[in-house]
Amino acid sequence: MQNPLDSPSSVHQTRSDPECGFRVGKRVHWIGDTRRIGTVKYMGPVEGFSGTWIGVDWDNDGDGKHDGSHNGVRYFAARGLKTASFVRPHNLSSGISLLQALEARYRTVSTKEEEDEMYVLSARNKRVSIELLGKEKIQDKISQFEELTSASLSYLGASSAGSPSLISSTLPYLKELDLTGNLLAEWNDVVIICKALPFLAALNLSCNSLSPDITPMPQLNNIRILVLNHTGVIWNQVEMLKDSLPCIEELHLLGNKLREITAVSTTAVQGFDFLRCLNLEDNCIADWAEILKLSQLKSLEQLFLNKNDLNRIWYPDYGTTHKSDNGCESLDKNPMSFNTLQCLLLGGNKIEDLDSIDSLNSFPNLVDIRLSENPIADIGKGGVPRFVLIARLAKVETLNGSEVSPRERKDSEIRYVRLVMSKFHDNPEEITRLHPRFAELKKIHGIEDERPLTGATGPQKMASGLISVSLKCVGASIGEKPPVMKKLPATTTVGKLKNLCQSFFKLKSVKPVLFLQEEDSPLPILLEDDMASLIELGVGNESTILVNEES
Repeated sequence: MQNPLDSPSSVHQTRSDPECGFRVGKRVHWIGDTRRIGTVKYMGPVEGFSGTWIGVDWDNDGDGKHDGSHNGVRYFAARGLKTASFVRPHNLSSGISLLQALEARYRTVSTKEEEDEMYVLSARNKRVSIELLGKEKIQDKISQFEELTSASLSYLGASSAGSPSLISSTLPYLKELDLTGNLLAEWNDVVIICKALPFLAALNLSCNSLSPDITPMPQLNNIRILVLNHTGVIWNQVEMLKDSLPCIEELHLLGNKLREITAVSTTAVQGFDFLRCLNLEDNCIADWAEILKLSQLKSLEQLFLNKNDLNRIWYPDYGTTHKSDNGCESLDKNPMSFNTLQCLLLGGNKIEDLDSIDSLNSFPNLVDIRLSENPIADIGKGGVPRFVLIARLAKVETLNGSEVSPRERKDSEIRYVRLVMSKFHDNPEEITRLHPRFAELKKIHGIEDERPLTGATGPQKMASGLISVSLKCVGASIGEKPPVMKKLPATTTVGKLKNLCQSFFKLKSVKPVLFLQEEDSPLPILLEDDMASLIELGVGNESTILVNEES
């Protein structure tokens, strides 16, 4: 039973055995390890072995030994080659009730053996026991369940709600409940818990494998935050939950392999009148047309789309249609499209075109944007530096989690205009097509076509201008050297500057690596393209360049 077989010769029929207390589809965990969770896929005999066996497909890759087959016989189909096991019933638990989990979490007294394992190592590598000051007082306080307003019951094997009246009387004022990683599978248990806790506002059901069948549910007016990360929920189920959660403000659906947002009856998702935050991170959404189905949510302020497969985005225009990746036409612009959206997180996608970036200006109230880990924001993959993104995004106040100060915006926009002028000075039509904000920014900052750069020796025109940069050594083996101020042609390439740094700092055996340090940027920007010029990379007057050593 330990070895996976690639081509089992037959399929064994599943039998049920009511006496063992399990059934196919039941969620279970290994006795003594509540984090080793799986689903019963088979019950019955295994050829060559006596008695009843339970075939389990484990949630975590590598927790099993095979793929659901043994000696050429297929007993069940597992997720992977090593996610399945045949287990004796006495080694599995089908779970406990909510209140039993509460007891286990808050009223379990640590054993002497457990307390003996609580130690730190001294300077001489000797064990020093830890004494928990006030332990009894703390345990007494949290064991008063009727005073609890928040409870974390993650990975305790809770599989059922239990008695609603006992839940109500035991936890009368509970507001937040974390049930991450338990064995809950039926929505009816979720309803019982929510109805029994009238003050419950935040419920976390992450990493529970919930049934795809949602029967009509009563309204749960108390729930404001619902977390369904890694539960296998699809959008059809979300639509069915909508009427039951009339006051929901935050909905988290991270890691559910969602590909589509299937709206009911119309092309756009309706309802969710109070939903302010929707988390769709770490899914498989590739087509922006799916996201446009959320454009009518009237209160949506935060939309989290990090780690999906989006490669382009757009804001729908009046009288214009966009063909999506599957050939279907997208929605036409509605006056209320994403009207309340303030925060849009797009990190870790596949966006690589500047048209997608420019389209973000059309979102009426969008000020917080994340674009990190996209090709367009990775200079090494042909992307653009932070200052270009800031200049092209007229309203952004927070970019990639870092605040855009008024000074950084002004500096970025001026540098951007100068960069464009250096590359397209004889092609105004090309500038208009590729750089929509160029003319506006020139006017805002009063930049003329031949705007001089001022240096210590007097004004210089852009075509032949010098820029003043501060070169600062930071390499560990280079040694402490004072910064050097140099005036360099704006057309100096990174490769040429590396050679100059070797001369300036007398670096005989060190290959320098250069970084542009920007005052308002959280991290220095690596200047890795030896053929790129300083002006092309946005190195402006009085910039600081860090000189490190190649590792």
